[in-house]
Amino acid sequence: MGVEIRVEGLKKSFGRQVIWEDVSFTIPAGEISALLGPSGTGKSVFLKNLVGLLRPDRGHVFVGGGDVPRLRENELYDMRRKFGVLFQDGALFGSMNIYDNIAFPLREHTRKSESEIRRIVLEKMEMVGLTGAEAKLPGEISGGMKKRAGLARALVLDPEIILADEPDSGLDPVRTAYLNQLFVDLNTEMGATFLIVTHDIGTARVLPDNLGLLFRRGLVMFGPREMILSSTHPAVNQFFNARRQGPIGMAEEKDQAEVASEGAIPKAMPAPIPPQLMPSDGRLRPSMRRPGEWLREHQTKPPPGSFIDDQGRNWMTDWDSLVHARERPQ
Repeated sequence: MGVEIRVEGLKKSFGRQVIWEDVSFTIPAGEISALLGPSGTGKSVFLKNLVGLLRPDRGHVFVGGGDVPRLRENELYDMRRKFGVLFQDGALFGSMNIYDNIAFPLREHTRKSESEIRRIVLEKMEMVGLTGAEAKLPGEISGGMKKRAGLARALVLDPEIILADEPDSGLDPVRTAYLNQLFVDLNTEMGATFLIVTHDIGTARVLPDNLGLLFRRGLVMFGPREMILSSTHPAVNQFFNARRQGPIGMAEEKDQAEVASEGAIPKAMPAPIPPQLMPSDGRLRPSMRRPGEWLREHQTKPPPGSFIDDQGRNWMTDWDSLVHARERPQ
C-alpha cells in the first residue's frame, strides 16, 4: 500500500533566489496526485527534496514516520527504497540494453539471484507493455518506449511511492493518453502513492485524485481534483484553463499594472470538469469518488457541461448505471 507524504513549512533557495517558501500540504496515501505550475516554479526541485537529493533551507518532509531532511545517510538510503522515480527523459544508461537498465536497481540494491531478477524484470516489462524489447538499446526505441522503460525500472523494487517528473514531456497526445491510463492501472494494481509533476493540462484534468499549483514562490492551492477545477482563484482558474488573462505572465508573473488593466474584462468561468479516467479492467480504485461528490458536499455548482464523456453520457447523474455496466462480465 502507499505511504502518506506530509510537507510542513518547506523553504528552498539557491543563493539569493528563493524557489519557494512555507510550502505545506499532505499527499494522501495510495492516491494519484499531480503538481503543476509555470516554468521555473521549482516542481522538479520539490521532487528532489522529497527523496533527499536536495535539502530544504527549513521545514519538514515526513515519509513513513521519518523526517527526510533530518535522516542520517544510512537512514536516507533505506527510506529511498520506498520510492520509485520516473525521470523526465527516462534517464536510461545508453550503453545498456533495456533489460539491463530495468534490472539495474535489483542488482544494485538486492541480493536476488539472476533467475529471480529475470522473473521480476520480465513481469514489470509486461506491465508497461515492453515485452520483446529486452535486447534493444535506448537509442533504438521511441521516446514513449523510453518513458515506459524508465517506469518499469522505477517499479522493480515494488515501491510504495511513485514520483514521475514530467512523464508526458515530448510525447504526442495519443502516447500521453496511453501513459495516463497506465498510471491509473498501476495505481489500481499496486495501491502505491503517485505524485506526478506535469505541464500537461489535459493530463491534470482527467488523471489525478488531487491537484496542486506552485506559483509565486509558494503553493497556491492543493486539494481534490473537483475543488481545483471548479476554483475561481485567479491563478488557478487561469492556469488550469490555459488562459492569458490572470496573474501568470510570459515571465512567470505579471506586474500589478498589467493585472489591473485586465480588471475590466469579465472573469471567465472554469471550463467543464471532465470525467476522471477509470481503470482498464473496470474496477474502481479505492480513492475514486462519485463524480460531483466534492461539489455537492461543499455546495458548489459544477461548471456547465461537466462530467459529460465523449459518448454524451453524464457521469454525475448516471454513475450507478455506468459503474454496474463496467462490472458486468463482457
